[in-house]
Amino acid sequence: MARTCLQKQGLPLSYGKNLENLENLEKFENLAIRDPPKLLIIGAGSRGNAYARAVSESTSGSIHAVAEPIRHKREALGQKYIWGLDKPSEGQSFGDWKEYVRYEQKRRRRKEDGVQVSPGVDGVFICTLDETHAEIIVGLSTLELHVMCEKPLATTLDDCLKIYRSLQPAQGDTPNRIFSVGHVLRYSPHNILLRKLLLEDDVIGDIISIEHTEPVGWWHFSHSYVRGNWRKESTTAPSLLTKSCHDIDFLLWLLCSSPAGSNDVPHLPSQVTSSGSLTHFKRSRKPALAREATNCLSCPAERECIYSAKKIYEEGYLAKGHTGWPVDIVDPEIEDFMTTYGKSAAISRLRERLAHDYDESTSPEETERRPWFGRCVFESDNDVCDDQIVTMTWEDDPLINREGILPADPLKGRGAKTATFHMIAFTEKQCERRGRIYGSQGEIEYDSRTIRVYDFASKQTQTHHPRQPGGGHGGGDDGLAQQYIQAIDAVQNQKQAVDEAQKAHIGCTLEDIIRSHAMVFAAEEARKGKKVLDWKEWWTANVPTLTGGEIKK
Repeated sequence: MARTCLQKQGLPLSYGKNLENLENLEKFENLAIRDPPKLLIIGAGSRGNAYARAVSESTSGSIHAVAEPIRHKREALGQKYIWGLDKPSEGQSFGDWKEYVRYEQKRRRRKEDGVQVSPGVDGVFICTLDETHAEIIVGLSTLELHVMCEKPLATTLDDCLKIYRSLQPAQGDTPNRIFSVGHVLRYSPHNILLRKLLLEDDVIGDIISIEHTEPVGWWHFSHSYVRGNWRKESTTAPSLLTKSCHDIDFLLWLLCSSPAGSNDVPHLPSQVTSSGSLTHFKRSRKPALAREATNCLSCPAERECIYSAKKIYEEGYLAKGHTGWPVDIVDPEIEDFMTTYGKSAAISRLRERLAHDYDESTSPEETERRPWFGRCVFESDNDVCDDQIVTMTWEDDPLINREGILPADPLKGRGAKTATFHMIAFTEKQCERRGRIYGSQGEIEYDSRTIRVYDFASKQTQTHHPRQPGGGHGGGDDGLAQQYIQAIDAVQNQKQAVDEAQKAHIGCTLEDIIRSHAMVFAAEEARKGKKVLDWKEWWTANVPTLTGGEIKK
């Protein structure tokens, strides 16, 4: 099957200095790859399907295999992206990642013995539940495959560091695999242009302050973080990590990392603090009319409640013929069921799923192991923040070269500045980030579609309209998939060193990934302790594997 590689669609800034008129690009060239990378998808849920689509539609790579314990999910992804209407061939379908590892180890032994074997994969996309990432990455490490792990990297700092250690080459060896994480905000045309305007074009001079907001969306938050898998910190992680770790990474990408072509050390924050809580989705906010009801389908306040599961899933989606997200999260087989039995039967099936509930007789293990999409949002067992603010502060940090000499402008990009991030559930917009950036020479206002630049000197405004490609996160899903495939190709076909390909295509190192996750954990510690943390002290005390972002020798 021929695939078009939109080579320039998500090109990270550090590789795009020659990329002109980025916001106006509409046509792309095919990227010919001599031996296109073959990928394994581990986890055939919504994110696994998102990356399978991105690879198939926007790159020259191919999805070669899938590992997924739920049979209908595995078969649906396989039929759509791998084997079509045929049966899966050897090495294309696995019940879980451990089955794949056993198969691959045996395949490699047979190959070493001179037996003709089926081709293996070059890299993997890990798209399983967040808390499983560390076990899978460590378990795959001996196979030395290239890895793209969906965000967050892991749900604890200890697991992040365990992953870091498992991916380190042997003493004296160079890195031997590409590693990326699902920080897709780095790879959208909108954000690439925004970073270029700030760091290369200096359109507002020195950055003084940033206000960045992720509006989660009022019902979206209830779906994922009140009723869904990410509702409880003890079983997953704080919402700042599970929902917004790539927003923290986005801010560090803008304020820490050097512009294209520079090897300057990052300008690291000096302090971090945070505040926030679960403000609304709790029993004390429950409408009096709801009385003792715990499920929407038996609640006397259902018709008046904006969070009615019947309104959201049935009336808002399924009754209109929509069987994709979020309805397929409630019932992954709903599309096939409606195709076979019709809309009325599908609605009855959905109501049956929404009626599932728990009470005092249900074990805590059963309650916590699954989502409850018909549960009253004011009677759930959720505890993650629905409103949180993180503030990061930078101090002047003049750049000094190796000879101890100050450059002409030692504070360029390294002056005092502040970043404020706001994650808020109660919004009309759904995940359409917005913000303002205040500079010494001007101001930028941005949303997910436009970038408005105001110049103090000329009193003129210029509005940019970056291209809006398809796919998730403003083209970020496709952009990340493209860069990952190109990085693998650079290593395998062009014989480029892994660390060079990592920098040239992924645009960040494993150390950068650890740092942005560590910032989230620090912010959570600051929020819970109601304190301001000194970043350098916290990093030194909590990240013993690294010091100041560099590998400890």
